[in-house]
Amino acid sequence: MLLKDFYKTNTLETVDNISTATITINKNHEIFKGHFPGNPVTPGVCMMQIIKEITQGIVGKELFMESSSNIKFMAIINPEKTPDLVLTLDITEEDLHYKVKNITKFEDTVALKLTTKFKVK
Repeated sequence: MLLKDFYKTNTLETVDNISTATITINKNHEIFKGHFPGNPVTPGVCMMQIIKEITQGIVGKELFMESSSNIKFMAIINPEKTPDLVLTLDITEEDLHYKVKNITKFEDTVALKLTTKFKVK
């Protein structure tokens, strides 16, 4: 796990190719001392890493992000106000690649939409 102690996976359920994970962001993590003091914002690159790590756990393979498209950061994830997130991952396998369509929410707010393609390392 690249993001040591950054988040905790609370639940992970998979039905067909749709996985739903609930996670809690650690508001006391070192990253938030620099991003940004007094007004913490979860970095987008960290959210992308979380998606990769959860996908790796689901497919049981080490992955490398090959490409991403339709990346839409739609709301700020402040770990002091909204640390609990729900990630929906629609994962399809294509010739040793995994395409993931993700929607990340807190409460009823969509915070991130992302389509990414991972290749097996």
